Amino acid sequence: MCTVKKFPCVFLSMPDEKPEGFFVDSRVIVRDEEDAEKIYSENYYGKYNEDTLELSLVEAYHLMDRELLEVSNDGEKFSKDDAFQVFSEKDEEFYHKLQAYSDLRERGFIVKTGFKFGAHFRVYPRGVNPYEEGPKKQKQHTKWIVHAVPENESLSFSEMSRAVRLAQNIRATMLWAVVDSESGVTYYEVDRLTP
Repeated sequence: MCTVKKFPCVFLSMPDEKPEGFFVDSRVIVRDEEDAEKIYSENYYGKYNEDTLELSLVEAYHLMDRELLEVSNDGEKFSKDDAFQVFSEKDEEFYHKLQAYSDLRERGFIVKTGFKFGAHFRVYPRGVNPYEEGPKKQKQHTKWIVHAVPENESLSFSEMSRAVRLAQNIRATMLWAVVDSESGVTYYEVDRLTP
């Protein structure tokens, strides 16, 4: 077991043969049902679209970096360097999103896309199944909405206010994941106070 800032790391257990994903547009598709189920069922990576599992670029790279996935494009397997370059060209925010995503995942949190909330990620507490059938318990709701930014990013008060309001609408806390020049991530909570 390893630790990052005193939090346990969570890794999938995969056989020697790695699942394969295929780079398509701005996502990675896992077509093999067994591979998709292994990736999805243990730690809820990706989302199903019909019979295939779709991974965001940060999810796919995170799994590649941990040697739990291979990604191909037009029949050629990406090296990690190739994938990083291509994914960064597809998404100009890829680098700082990846740093925040990987930090949260290695702390054991379930991290899903937060686009419908105007942020990069929504984060669930450790040990929660966000897709459990039936009425959700309080702990199964999104705990944090996280938006990753480089340390030199400027945000207006109106942007910050909008993000906080959206997070509060779903009873979540808004966090900014500020990525410094050494790839460290510091989280800042911004809250709304009413007199």
